[in-house]
Amino acid sequence: MQAVVIESPGEVSVGEVPDPAPAPNQIVVAVRSCGICGTDLHLVDGDYEAARYPLVPGHEFAGEVVAVGTDVTSVGTGSLVAVDPSIYCGHCRPCRSGHGNLCENWNAVGVSVPGAAAEYVAVPEWNAHRLPAGFDMSLAALIEPLSCAVHGYDLIHTKLGDRFLIYGAGTMGLMLLLLASRSGAIGVTVVEPNAARRERALELGASQAVASGEELEPPTGYDVVMDATGVIAAIEDGLQRVRRSGTFLQFGVAPAEATARISPYRIYNDEITIVGAMAVLESFDRACDLVIETDLDLRGLVSSRLPLGDYAVALGLARRGEGYKIQVAPGRG
Repeated sequence: MQAVVIESPGEVSVGEVPDPAPAPNQIVVAVRSCGICGTDLHLVDGDYEAARYPLVPGHEFAGEVVAVGTDVTSVGTGSLVAVDPSIYCGHCRPCRSGHGNLCENWNAVGVSVPGAAAEYVAVPEWNAHRLPAGFDMSLAALIEPLSCAVHGYDLIHTKLGDRFLIYGAGTMGLMLLLLASRSGAIGVTVVEPNAARRERALELGASQAVASGEELEPPTGYDVVMDATGVIAAIEDGLQRVRRSGTFLQFGVAPAEATARISPYRIYNDEITIVGAMAVLESFDRACDLVIETDLDLRGLVSSRLPLGDYAVALGLARRGEGYKIQVAPGRG
């Protein structure tokens, strides 16, 4: 089959690799659409500790089941599925305490085991979530990133009438925006330096979109502040704008060695909650339901779909931040 292979950091090619065969508890999925995100860029650059090279990337995907292992009972060939890429051990302390996303033996499709930037991928049966017949595969490949956003909302305990402030209007920032009104927000302000992305944020329901925190009115007093950039300047600015007893969600991925300044006294005196959200945790099913049963207006977040052979072009678009979600599809011309 044709697949993208990262041989080692900086060495990416598209070529032939053996077709996968399902283990007893696995299914083989013919990939119909696979998204590219910041994690894939980190894998290419060699700054993701869990990566195991050579590696087939791709963890945001959906497709059709074409083979099943001998022990598989919940899904059959011909079914359409979206796949949660996370693989937990189930026996370490984080797993036993309900935090599988923090598993000490964590693996993931497209990160430490072969992924979906390929014609076919083998995945555990229990990671597959069935979709309606004929479902839009490009839309289905957005379920994984949406499930990350849903997990973020699980952690912040929003209230009706809250005022939100979101830094960043890329794909993830816009997903957080789309979920805000469903979580009780009375208004959502977005900070985004890119004018086209500010305009898209307004189209998707933001009450205000500004280029920098200096333009904010009011300058402080947001019940929920979310960073979807990982940029230290944005994080430091946002931490200053949380209302007393409010919550700051660190959703964007900052460099591991980066540090941000904040007043410990203010955390204490204003009872500010600061929380991080890492990947997916018991949120994939609900993300599926949101995509299948509601109109979240997600289709507009897919800005490019390219053939798998143009993976290098797709990586370039993602690295330059052109558009929103970039997807590749085997055989697409």
